[in-house]
Amino acid sequence: MKFIFGILSFVTVGLIIGSVSQLAFYDNWKTHMTFHRHIVVINIEMFVLPCIPSLKNDKEAEILRPGYVKPEVLSWSPRIILLRNFLSMEECEYLKALGYPHLQNSRVIDDKTGKGVDTKRRTSSGMFLSSKDRKHPMVQAIERRISIYAQVPVENGEPMQILRYEKNQYYELHLDYFSDTYDLKNNGQRIATMLMYLSDNVEGGETYFPKGGSDECNCGGKIVKGLSVKPVKGNAVLFWSMGLSGQ
Repeated sequence: MKFIFGILSFVTVGLIIGSVSQLAFYDNWKTHMTFHRHIVVINIEMFVLPCIPSLKNDKEAEILRPGYVKPEVLSWSPRIILLRNFLSMEECEYLKALGYPHLQNSRVIDDKTGKGVDTKRRTSSGMFLSSKDRKHPMVQAIERRISIYAQVPVENGEPMQILRYEKNQYYELHLDYFSDTYDLKNNGQRIATMLMYLSDNVEGGETYFPKGGSDECNCGGKIVKGLSVKPVKGNAVLFWSMGLSGQ
């Protein structure tokens, strides 16, 4: 039986702006890094190439996976961005190995108490990364990458959650922003979600956005209106539950 692994990282406080434009700027910088200055010395033209630091020794650039991550805007309203090759295959396998021994029945947060409760609306299994897990260099690199692409500080994010969906398991339609007073008071608003896929060659398992457009898409073997993202190992989808105005 094939499993579908997924990992959620919920981004909490702050406004998210310019993630796509930042990526476009970075790509443009990379494309035009071999520019020259025009210098005239005694009627002899000389071309001087500036000294550009090598990306091989730039740890911050390595975290971004330049040349691998390919962003694609799927929808502007709601804002949904697909990030192809966001994770390396090594990162996918490490996260699966990290989470597999600790999986438990997935829960939802009770609006009144803020505690996790069992529900038939969510039938997957999962676990949250511990503070010890988050100290691993590979996990820190992923969290930093999420922060840069989402334009939200690492410390404003919830711990990553590793999820597994087996055959016929699901999470029913739901909202990722908070409407209860407990979460708003104790945790702040959740404004965006990064969902990363750790498995490939699966049947079903689409993430479905019913308001992502008027086109037809496949979700759970059914043709429906909206937008769906199929699990592809290493890909990620970044979507916002709030606008720039905070609504």
